[in-house]
Amino acid sequence: MSLFITDECINCDVCEPVCPNEAISQGEEIYEINPDLCTECVGHFDKPQCQQVCPISCIPLDPDRQETQEQLMDKYLRITRA
Repeated sequence: MSLFITDECINCDVCEPVCPNEAISQGEEIYEINPDLCTECVGHFDKPQCQQVCPISCIPLDPDRQETQEQLMDKYLRITRA
């Protein structure tokens, strides 16, 4: 699965700099995660860094974007080769 940021986001700006894939950016109202770049930190860390630093826990798994560990690793490899 990919991650997403809920509308509970307080725009604290701690998630964006810790994302190794630069998948997080400021949206119109709250931060957003580009699902094409999000690997849940697979290939970089054991746990998603944005979830680790979020003070209000507003970054759950996206039930609409189911991805296996293999798919996330493939995405990581594609991103890092680009």
